[in-house]
Amino acid sequence: MIDDLKPYAEYKDSGLPWLGIIPIGWEVRRNGRLFSQRNETGYPELPILEVSLRTGVRVRDFGSSNRKQVIAEKEKYKRACRGDIAYNMMRMWQGAVGVAPVDGLISPSYIVARPMTETEPRYFTQLYCTDAYKNVVNIFSRGIVSDRNRLYWEDFKQIPTPFPPPDEQASIVRFLEHANGKIERAIRAKRKLIALLNEQKQAIIHRAVTRGLDPAVKLKPSGIPWLGEVPEHWEVRPLKGVCRIQSGITLGKDYAGQSTNEFPYFRVANVQAGHTNLAFVKTIRVTKPEALRCMLQKGDVLMTEGGDPDKLGRGCVWEEQVTPCLHQNHIFAVRPIKSQLDPYFLSALMGTRYARAYFESTAKQTTNLASTNKTKIGQFVVLLPSLDEQQKILNSLNVETHAVITAISRAEREIELLREYRTRLTSDVVTGKVDVREAVKRLPVEPNENAEEFDQEEVLDEIDAEEIEA
Repeated sequence: MIDDLKPYAEYKDSGLPWLGIIPIGWEVRRNGRLFSQRNETGYPELPILEVSLRTGVRVRDFGSSNRKQVIAEKEKYKRACRGDIAYNMMRMWQGAVGVAPVDGLISPSYIVARPMTETEPRYFTQLYCTDAYKNVVNIFSRGIVSDRNRLYWEDFKQIPTPFPPPDEQASIVRFLEHANGKIERAIRAKRKLIALLNEQKQAIIHRAVTRGLDPAVKLKPSGIPWLGEVPEHWEVRPLKGVCRIQSGITLGKDYAGQSTNEFPYFRVANVQAGHTNLAFVKTIRVTKPEALRCMLQKGDVLMTEGGDPDKLGRGCVWEEQVTPCLHQNHIFAVRPIKSQLDPYFLSALMGTRYARAYFESTAKQTTNLASTNKTKIGQFVVLLPSLDEQQKILNSLNVETHAVITAISRAEREIELLREYRTRLTSDVVTGKVDVREAVKRLPVEPNENAEEFDQEEVLDEIDAEEIEA
C-alpha cells in the first residue's frame, strides 16, 4: 500500500524555498493562525508532563528520578490540555515537541500552544519534526550560541507553515500512525533478534573467559559464590592489583584566574557495552594539570559509574578515536598493566554474567538506578590466565563470535534503514509530495493502533540527549 502512493494531480508554488510546491488545495498559514498560546497556572493536582526529543509529550515517571523541587514548584507550571502542543524552547530546533496525551503541567520554560478550529495538532507535530522544518525553526530561533537557540512564542507564531484542508490533515495522521506502527513492529522484532544474538554471543564469551578453551582443564574453587570453579592454573586477583583506576573530571569547577585550554571529553552517553558512541563528543575548558590527570590513554578500559542496573560497569577499550581526550567523573579509566592483563580480555570479562552479578550485588541501589565507585571497581576479582592464554582466548572468540556479530550488524543496519525510510516517508507525506487519501480508505481497523509505541533503543540515552535546562 505504501509503495502505491503517487503525487497529487496538481501542484502550486508555496512561496517557501524549503517547501517548494504544495498540492493545489493546500494553503500556507503562519503558526499564529493555527495556534494560540496557553499560559494558565495554578493546577497543582495535574500530573507533570515532559517534552522529549524522541517520544514527544508524555507523563513524567518520577519513580526513576528524584525531582522533589519540581513537585514543590507545581504552582508555577503551565497547564496543557489534552490535544495541546507543547515544545521545549531550547530544543524545538531538534524536534522536542509533541501533543499532550492528557491534561497536565508543563515546565514554565516551555511553550504550550492551543490548536484552533480545523487544526489537527498531530499533523503539525509530525511536520515540525521533519528535518526541513527544524532548519526553519533554527532560523527563527534566537540565542547567544547556536546550540542554545530558543524559539519564543512571538517567533514561533510567525513561521509560515503548510496547511492542508482539515480532512486531509486527519487522513495524513491516520496514514502515518498506521505506517509508523508497522515500522515500529518491524524494528521491535529486529531488536528481539539482536537481544537473542547478544545472549548467544555473551554465553560464548562467558564460557571462554571464565573457563578457558580446554574442556578437560583441571578446576579449582574460585571462592566466588556466583562464579563457581575456574581453571586450576589461573590466578584470581583484585582488579586494583593489575590495573590503575583513574577518576575523571568533575564538571562545574571554577578555574577563575587560571589559564585553561579546551579539550574533548567523554560522558556516559559516549560509552556503550563493547564500543564507543562518537555521535556527539562535547568539549570542556580545564587547566593543563587537570587535563593531564584525566587524559585517556590507548588501551584504557572505560567503565561507567552508574545508570540502569544492567548497564552498570559497562565498558569498552579506548582506541584513541579522539586525541587528546579527557573523561568525566562518571566514567572510570581502568588502565591494565599490559604485561599481566590484556585490555580486551578485561573488557570481555566485564561483559559477562559474572561481572554483572558482582556489580549488581555491590552497587548502591536507588529506584531503577544503581551506582558503583572506585573502591568497588578495584575490588572486582579478575580471572587471570597467562598473557599468552589471554591472547589465545581472544583469538578464539574472534572466530567463534564472527557469525553472530555479523548477524547483529546486519539487523542493526536493517533497523537504520527502517528509520531512514520512516523519516523520508513522513517528510513526503506531511509536505504533500505524495497523496495518501485513497490509501487511507483501504487501511484496516487495527486494535490499539493509536497506542504510543516507542523503539526503546532510541531512548536509552534520552535524558543525556535532552539535558533539559542544563
